[in-house]
Amino acid sequence: MKDGAVLEMGSVRLQVLETPGHTPESISILVYDRNESETKPKAVLTGDTLFVGDVGRPDLRASLGWSSKELGSMLYDSLHQKLLPLPDETVVYPAHGAGSLCGKSLGAENYTTIGAQRRFNYALQPMPRDKFLDIVLADQPDAPPYFTYDAVLNTKERMTLDGALERSLQPLTLDAVLRLKNDGAQILDVRDPAYFEAAHLAGALNIGLGGQYATWAGTILDREKPIVVIAEPGREEEAETRLGRIGFDHIAGYLQGGMAPLDARPDLVSQIPRLTAKDLAEELSSQRPPLVLDVRSPREWKDGHLAESVNIPLSRLGETLAQIPRNRRIIVHCASGYRSSIAASLLRLEGLMDVNDVVGGISGWQAAQMPILRAL
Repeated sequence: MKDGAVLEMGSVRLQVLETPGHTPESISILVYDRNESETKPKAVLTGDTLFVGDVGRPDLRASLGWSSKELGSMLYDSLHQKLLPLPDETVVYPAHGAGSLCGKSLGAENYTTIGAQRRFNYALQPMPRDKFLDIVLADQPDAPPYFTYDAVLNTKERMTLDGALERSLQPLTLDAVLRLKNDGAQILDVRDPAYFEAAHLAGALNIGLGGQYATWAGTILDREKPIVVIAEPGREEEAETRLGRIGFDHIAGYLQGGMAPLDARPDLVSQIPRLTAKDLAEELSSQRPPLVLDVRSPREWKDGHLAESVNIPLSRLGETLAQIPRNRRIIVHCASGYRSSIAASLLRLEGLMDVNDVVGGISGWQAAQMPILRAL
């Protein structure tokens, strides 16, 4: 849609603002309540350009020919020429909230105002363009690989999410799941890590619905191989819907009944042992200590880590598997246990079978008053 394009629906008027920066084609939409004012907008839908406490990151299209500085400069102009001139009372509705990787410090609120962001948003304070670029580009988290994949998908005509779900939300028997698995399908178990590690279909990956499910699914899963979901009965649609929202609609179906069909096939069930902090401390003091693999981000690791640990972020684990010794016991941990369960299931899938997970992660370690180191 072109800058300035207008759509009127009764007393509501929508007007397009081209606000490139997060992507070259980013737009915002002004919302006018014509019963109140024909000239002053009631709200603005800012998409990925302006968030609560943050602005859209401009480094996600580098692999598609745009430099982060080029997009960052566009973002600077969009903010200063299109959004900051709006009245302070204009309500801002962004496309994402806390937890999204489209920014680095998004607030938890669902909406804000231009005036509040003018006062409190670090990226909207008066500063020249070069300083803005330095601040906005600094310390951005790793971009999941599916971001570029989705950017390409967004340029193509595709089936709607409802259509994709109608096709893929299909119950499968255990025999059908096993056939798909043997043919190369990915088995995605979306249950809580504690339930997964207690019992799961051997060869399944665990990415629980209770954490940053879509982000890690888009990072870990293969975009070409079919996906079979194992979920607690009643949560299959949620699992598939959240995958579909990131363009992962190549789903073959879900195991009907969740784990129940495996009650009659204990030979197909696997477990991942879980250790307490005390158990881990005892193993580390033994004559043959295990390898402690910390899968948190480098920033988290610097803030505090076990002296004996090796840091390989979960986002990089798949590409560094060759560096992990296969003749040594491996103990995995993260902050609380969500990412470490993903990592443990991935290591098991790659043939490293002597893998254990730490209950409660480093939080459990600290709660047990065990020592940690901090990087200088």
